[in-house]
Amino acid sequence: MVEFGDFTAHPHDSAPSQVFAAHLMAGLVAAGARRIFLAPGARSQSLAIAAGQLVDAGKAELHVRIDERSLGFTALGAALASDEPSIVICTSGTAVANLHPAVLEASHSGVPLILLTADRPHELRGVGANQTTDQIGIFADAVRVCFDVEAPAAPDFGLESVGELVSTAMMAALGHNNSQPGPVQINLAFREPLSSIEPNAADIEANPEHETFATSPEFAILDAETPTVVLAGAEAGPEAVELAEAFGWPLFAEPSSQARWGSNTVLAYRALLETEQQLAAQIGRVIVFGKPTLSRVVIRLLFNESVDVVVVKSKRMGHFDVSRRASAFVDEITVTDEVDFDWLRKWQIADNRYLLAADVTPQLSRREIVEALWEATDGAQNLVLGASRLIREADTWAPAKPVNTFSNRGLAGIDGTIATATGIAIATKQITRALIGDLTFLHDVGSLAIDSSEPALDIQIIVVNDGGGSIFAGLEMAKTLPERSFDRLFKTEQNVAIEKLAAAYGWGYRLVDSEPELHEVLQLRGRQIIEIKL
Repeated sequence: MVEFGDFTAHPHDSAPSQVFAAHLMAGLVAAGARRIFLAPGARSQSLAIAAGQLVDAGKAELHVRIDERSLGFTALGAALASDEPSIVICTSGTAVANLHPAVLEASHSGVPLILLTADRPHELRGVGANQTTDQIGIFADAVRVCFDVEAPAAPDFGLESVGELVSTAMMAALGHNNSQPGPVQINLAFREPLSSIEPNAADIEANPEHETFATSPEFAILDAETPTVVLAGAEAGPEAVELAEAFGWPLFAEPSSQARWGSNTVLAYRALLETEQQLAAQIGRVIVFGKPTLSRVVIRLLFNESVDVVVVKSKRMGHFDVSRRASAFVDEITVTDEVDFDWLRKWQIADNRYLLAADVTPQLSRREIVEALWEATDGAQNLVLGASRLIREADTWAPAKPVNTFSNRGLAGIDGTIATATGIAIATKQITRALIGDLTFLHDVGSLAIDSSEPALDIQIIVVNDGGGSIFAGLEMAKTLPERSFDRLFKTEQNVAIEKLAAAYGWGYRLVDSEPELHEVLQLRGRQIIEIKL
């Protein structure tokens, strides 16, 4: 027999840790969090067992990863594509800390995650116990709420509070309390024995409820005389297209905006803001959707005191007002008078002139790569854009076409891009292509290790390998530092054999050096790494 708290356990009894874990997992799955992401560990074993039981009963799906950083971004990708909370399970100590990059991205981009972080019981904290650190507050304000759940001391310990815990966590993660969606941490202390086979989580009936709060929309009534442009940043959505086309305004849409389509799209807007200064100087108002972060020239426009900034509130991306001078934050916009479509035509003419004058080289360039990917990606297929230079190339050359584009623009880091793309493929079960640079690829190469029990995925990682961080060549220090110092301090030159990495992780590999060959390999299925050396 094993004694702990006020409970004496026999070998075949249900451990209090398992009882609580089974009820919690059953409640979360019943509430709609049906994708479970697990990095195995000892302290979290009761949660893993409950997850397995729910999966075996067909009530949930499970994805297992070796390391927690990859785990977190895979879960983020699945939630990003589905708008359904992902459950993330990990053990105590550094395992929790390794979730931090994904938690930060999820927080800033409004992605719902339920983090179940196993912990030592309270009496083992602060006394040097193995794998024990202060996990309460480890994510600071990056989580919407953090629960510290006491270790169960008897089989029915705390069960009366599980329903409320599930309801509160789901409501916070989904933003149903009129806040931005995001990650929630449930820190679970477990005391030995850490698990048992009973109860079976799949046999537990859970009927969780969570409230939603409705608010009245805020309107802006604007004059039609002010020359206006619509700026669609990350996660802007089709509402930006609808507004631009309803009132005849030019649409400046980033490639991850889900709004880069329609007849009002001005593709080369970043270049035109600098080269067509007379036209750009006429802009009197910018209406912002989502989170625009790709261009300094756009940010300068928002800081221009002669330009009125109106922000359409984004549920997912949260508050955006980088210049601190937005005149209004609204849900919907209408105008008072008839709109002059000559303003739109001027931008369309300038856009066509710029694109026709751009050099087309016989070599496979970043422009041809971007255009080939947009051409190949149709319907429900997905395109994931890594941070750094390539998303900015797409911001110039990607055509106006409705494509399911994704990118981690909450904090715009290169972290976890392969994992995020994998999560998107898992959630959508569609062909998913990720366009990334060589450093972004190497930063997340561990995410090529896929759980062998998972169904086959159709995912292509297109690696544009220019031997380092070429994006820095356009910044100030490239003009002031000696070339040798610049290369050493910023370029991060590398010479990794990507073909051998692909073989080591069991992925297909193709090296491409022409546009026809690229179009051909983009039709491949399964897990593929496509390398293009520039």
